[in-house]
Amino acid sequence: MRVLFIGDVVGSMGREMITEYLPRLKKKFRPQVTIVNGENAAAGRGITEKIYKKFLQDGVDVVTMGNHTWDNRDIFEFIDQAKKMVRPANFPEGTPGQGIVFVKVNQLELAVINMQARSFMVDLDDPFRKMNELIEEARKRTPIIFVDFHGETTSEKQAMGWFLDGKVSAVVGTHTHVQTNDARILPQGTAYLTDVGMTGPYDGILGMRREPVIEKFLTALPKRFEVVENGRGLLSGCLLEIDDVTGKAKTIELIQINEDRPFLE
Repeated sequence: MRVLFIGDVVGSMGREMITEYLPRLKKKFRPQVTIVNGENAAAGRGITEKIYKKFLQDGVDVVTMGNHTWDNRDIFEFIDQAKKMVRPANFPEGTPGQGIVFVKVNQLELAVINMQARSFMVDLDDPFRKMNELIEEARKRTPIIFVDFHGETTSEKQAMGWFLDGKVSAVVGTHTHVQTNDARILPQGTAYLTDVGMTGPYDGILGMRREPVIEKFLTALPKRFEVVENGRGLLSGCLLEIDDVTGKAKTIELIQINEDRPFLE
């Protein structure tokens, strides 16, 4: 099974990059499942039903979320009906939405799990113990399990990767918006990447306008951060190949598209 994962889509530029490049990526790599992190898709804060449906129209199979899940109140109106969306599974009991979804691919299934880290973030339920619960649930149906681990620190992400080595097919990090260069297959067969990076403005600072961010560092005063709405674009992702029988990863390949790294058909 081939799985394409595209990282944190930021604002309108990120959505435009999906619309423009996802069909071309699918034609080139022929993934059976495409997963996109959409928690920053609505002007950098959350997601709307319209954006969610547009992702599906563009060819996305699953939308994962993160710490900005609830930033756009529109989500409360549709998340329970959004069967192809997962929010962090370690939100408290009774939270709307789902933390795991199964995607059928011919006679196979892929389980997609979204989990949020705790270091320098909201103190949610223990993601490590919650992962054990969900893996047990997923393995009743499939050995092919993809995890989007949404977290701030490299150490917690690496810890999760090693904790899950041999238990899941892939642990790919999101949230920090900068693609890391540590893609690898761990010894027991789990693909690992600390952060897949973002999709959106190429010339901002984590997708935001540069000037207010720099001024905040200079003055230590609060500033309003706004998403870059025009200019050069960036798409960050990875492509995984997973053994259908064992669920172990065979390869993980980084993808990055920008003006300095143009897409080759």
